[in-house]
Amino acid sequence: MKRTLITSALPYANGPVHIGHLAGVYVPADIYARYLRLKGEEVLFVGGSDEHGVPVTIRARKEGCTPQDVVDRYHGIIKKSFEDFGISFDVYSRTTSKTHHQFASDFFKKLYEDGKFVEIESEQYYDEQAGEFLTDRNIRGECPRCHAPEAYGDQCEKCGSTLSPDELINPYNAVTGNPLVKRQTKHWYLPLDQYQPWLEKWILEGHKEWRPNVYGQCKSWLDGGLHPRAVTRDLSWGIPVPVEGAEGKVLYVWFDAPIGYISNTKELCDAQPEKWGTWQKWWQDEDTRMIHFIGKDNIVFHCIVFPSMLKAHGDYILPDNVPSNEFLNLEGDKISTSRNYAVWLNEYLEEIPGKQDVLRYVLTANAPETKDNDFTWKDYQARNNNELVAVYGNFVNRALQLTKKYYDSIVPQQGELTAHDQETINEFKDVKQKVEALLDQFKFRDAQKEAMNLARIGNKYIADEEPWKVIKTDPERVKTIIYISLQLTANLAIAFEPFLPFSSQKLRTMLNMDTFRWEDLGKMDILPAGKQLGEPQLLFDKIEDDVIQAQIDKLAATVKANQAAAAKAEPIKPTIAFDDFEKLDIRAGKVLECERVPKMKKLLRFLIDDGLQQRTIVSGIAQWYEPEQLIGKEVLFIANLAPREFKNGLVSEGMILSAQDWDGTISVTTLEHDVKPGSQIS
Repeated sequence: MKRTLITSALPYANGPVHIGHLAGVYVPADIYARYLRLKGEEVLFVGGSDEHGVPVTIRARKEGCTPQDVVDRYHGIIKKSFEDFGISFDVYSRTTSKTHHQFASDFFKKLYEDGKFVEIESEQYYDEQAGEFLTDRNIRGECPRCHAPEAYGDQCEKCGSTLSPDELINPYNAVTGNPLVKRQTKHWYLPLDQYQPWLEKWILEGHKEWRPNVYGQCKSWLDGGLHPRAVTRDLSWGIPVPVEGAEGKVLYVWFDAPIGYISNTKELCDAQPEKWGTWQKWWQDEDTRMIHFIGKDNIVFHCIVFPSMLKAHGDYILPDNVPSNEFLNLEGDKISTSRNYAVWLNEYLEEIPGKQDVLRYVLTANAPETKDNDFTWKDYQARNNNELVAVYGNFVNRALQLTKKYYDSIVPQQGELTAHDQETINEFKDVKQKVEALLDQFKFRDAQKEAMNLARIGNKYIADEEPWKVIKTDPERVKTIIYISLQLTANLAIAFEPFLPFSSQKLRTMLNMDTFRWEDLGKMDILPAGKQLGEPQLLFDKIEDDVIQAQIDKLAATVKANQAAAAKAEPIKPTIAFDDFEKLDIRAGKVLECERVPKMKKLLRFLIDDGLQQRTIVSGIAQWYEPEQLIGKEVLFIANLAPREFKNGLVSEGMILSAQDWDGTISVTTLEHDVKPGSQIS
């Protein structure tokens, strides 16, 4: 049997972890790791913080601190949140560690010395005032698809289009607002096109069992043809490129980060060699199978880029499977770190303490395994109250309380089985095979349903048998009913261990199950007759409306704050020469007449005294003013615009200046003091 190396995508240490991360990556990875350990297999579960890259530097600039300050803070928050939530990493380290810096540098140098890279000079955007090249994420501009004014150089968040900086209209520095120029720079590229034939054979022929979303996205990339991909960047924050002539350049974060899986393994193995052996055993031994747990936005990096890096190096195993999930939405809207629209794990743990397993259960039940799914607080409450409390918790409480009441919490002796007893036993005896088959296929949502089905079987059995009534007429019969109910309860403690570790531990304490084995799942003799059980407690409790409403209100407040924040001034347009400004002839004029334009609801027609003659100007401000409000006002207008003719034959001979407020309100610019019509503005 092969040992298993499990990796989970490294979260950016520029903010906390949210439920989208948990549902997409960390909960399924933890379920799988716990499952394999429970089976007695050799497992290493690797995690860590991704601490380089542009998002870190952007936050550092916003907060007026160093990138190291940012990653130190959020690495601590993320690591503690994972620990408190029960994500059972064997190692959780970081990409700013000395071990990682050295390992990533050595990895790059080997590929460089083996001639695996190509050097390419190209023109990239440069901020002359800031004196720096910009990454795609540091560039903003108008989206060429939907014309949103603040699209990023790699993606428009409004329409979702994937972009390149060259496609943006009027690109500028996202941080400073400075205009950009193109400047030559040299970088090292991994020639993915050279690996395309191998990737096609390895993925398209060799891994047809991968999830359709993973296989399909890989096929789409391969069908489109691969191109060389940069592995270095012009940045100051990151791992310096370890070759001559690379001053001011660092390893690109998507080259650096996945190497973190290996360096974190090395860090653990170097610290505990007697337990884990060498890192090479986990990364270079064919008796190890590697599983990557990631979100769908990371598929190309883990299925095409990272495997190509490993192949180029030549000494590494390749991933056996990459069970990527789709995205989890929140209350019908996309989770957004930048908009603070999320359920943050560290806040959840503080605000709803002791409910780790409730969130784990709900996220698994709604796991976006095949398509995007939605998390709502009402569903969270309903699943807790109607499933965990009313089904699982109710059965366990009944079984243990009746055992305490009738037998002083001692497991009774099983008697003769009835047809109903045998039917019930037959219903759950193959639970191990069912759950195993689903977990082995990474179908965690369905596997959890099978585990919950044990509780449904138990509830039905105890309700049908009614031991509280039978005790009055046939006390011996009740012993068998309770014995079967307790065996079902012990099975639940094992079956739910990968999914709900906190409640499973609590249940095992009540059952005095000091040891438990996956191979016992489905058996009828886990708790021997005569065994003393512990004190019964409620396994789960109801979540009241006020707790849920507080979370709904919190999200609503975030939405409101985002709407207010969005009502801000537009970014400054690119700098123009003074000569361009001087071409505009801006003058004062007096409004002699103002009236609405028939059949054109947005337009007002002005007759303006411009000091030389009278002119007509048409302006689209009818929804903001009644015509009589503006008659007699001194306004500013551009006098030398080319005339514009409308469909009704009306001609506008200029443009009245107005200001658009943050909430969209239009206000005409008027003069408080009398100025002679025709006066020039300079």
